[in-house]
This record gives sequence, structure tokens and C-alpha cells, in this order.
Amino acid sequence: MSDIRYEIHGRVRLITIDRAAKMNSLDFEANDRLAEVWRKFDADDEAYVAVVTGAGDKAFCAGADLKTYTMNFAQRPAPEFRKKYTNGPGFGGITRNMEVFKPIVAAVNGFAISGGFELSLACDLRFCSPNAEFALQDAKWGFHACDGGLIRLPQIVGLGNAMEIILSGERIDAEHALRIGLVNRIWPQAELLARSMDYAQMLAKRSPLSHRFAKEVMKRAIGMPMDEALRLESRSFYDVGFTEDLAEGTTSFRERRDADFKGR
Repeated sequence: MSDIRYEIHGRVRLITIDRAAKMNSLDFEANDRLAEVWRKFDADDEAYVAVVTGAGDKAFCAGADLKTYTMNFAQRPAPEFRKKYTNGPGFGGITRNMEVFKPIVAAVNGFAISGGFELSLACDLRFCSPNAEFALQDAKWGFHACDGGLIRLPQIVGLGNAMEIILSGERIDAEHALRIGLVNRIWPQAELLARSMDYAQMLAKRSPLSHRFAKEVMKRAIGMPMDEALRLESRSFYDVGFTEDLAEGTTSFRERRDADFKGR
């Protein structure tokens, strides 16, 4: 059975890293499978929202399976490694060189360490259990984050908070994560996945095109001059105006019923 599970729940897809015995860490092969799952989700017109989590109740993802990675660093030719993993989709499949503009929710059910932390940062929303802990421990071992941690974390929690997490390599708990805006909600361990899925089902009732257009604008606007970013937003709004989803949304409002969006 695959250690990356992909389940269909209506318009929501549940993606589970099923390597609990290894704290849901990823070796090269599991990482490649996870990247393929993200491509499958992105290409599926019936999939509106994804939830990603780890098996068990101890870890979301503890990062790379370092024993395997150390072996592969030693055995794989440098040009091959650089081409596949620097120019590839990165750790967790979505941290680099893969644009998915559908909403992605992380249900962080324990440790999110190094690459696992960076995987959660690549998601749009992060819900966690009270036992969740987050860390980029790379500075303790002589290197630094390389799958979006240095880039995304300051955008999410601000430069000062990001500096503290990155330079110290220390773990922060769920309450600290909520306080600095790293996570959106803390839910009881036993309820985390169900409530995350319920939230995703709610998102899946919204206009998928609205989500994708809005997410793309927010992502692409980072670092743009204000006037250029505002033009991007306005152009996107104009494009949304020609969609069937907008017509359905305005019609449902007039008719006082729930909209039935088709993503067209």
C-alpha cells in the first residue's frame, strides 16, 4: 500500500502522509509520490480543495528521512540531484516549482519540523492540534531551510518572528504559533481532522474560480509595486466577470438560494 494516501470526499481531497513509524518523514520515493499526488489534485476539475495531514497523532511531517537523504546525497551524481531536486517541485511536492491555485489546508497533528514545517507553509491555511510543534532546526546542523522556509515564513509571521524561529532553530508550540499568525485555528487532537475536513467542505461550496483567481493574485502580487499589484487585482476581477460562476452567484443571490458553482 502506498505511503501517500489520496482520498476523494466529494469535491475535497484528503492527502495523508502515511509513514507514522517514521514520524511521517519523507524519503526520496515518498516525496516523488507526494509530488505526483499534487499534480493529480491540480489536474482534477472535480477537486476544489485539498487537506493534507500526517498519519497518527504525533507528527504532521518531521521533515526528510535523513538517513535516506544522507545516503542519496553520497550516491547520486551532483548534476542529477541538482536538476531533479533544485529544479523540481521541492520537499513535500509543492514547496517549489509547482503552482497550485486551488485552496490547500494543512491539518497539523503534531510535529511539523524542517521540511514538514515548510510543507505546511506552502499551504494556504494551517489548523493544528494543541500538541503541534513547529521548527526549522537547520541552523543546529550547519545549514538553512531550502524549501521555502526563508521566503514564506517572513511573509506569514513577519520578519522579526521569522528571524527568531530560523536563527534559533528552537521549536514553538501551538499557542505561540497562533499568537504570531502561523496557524489559523487550534482544535482538539481528536477533532482536528474532522473539523479541517468540514472547513474544506465549506470552502468547496464557494466559487472555485473565485478562489483560484484570488489566490493567484495574492501570490503573484508579493513583491510587486503597489500600482502594479492593484492593476493585477483589477484585471483578475474583470476576468472573473466573464465566468459562468459569477452569473450563477448573482442569480442565486437574487433567488435566495445556495449557489451551485461549476468552476466555469
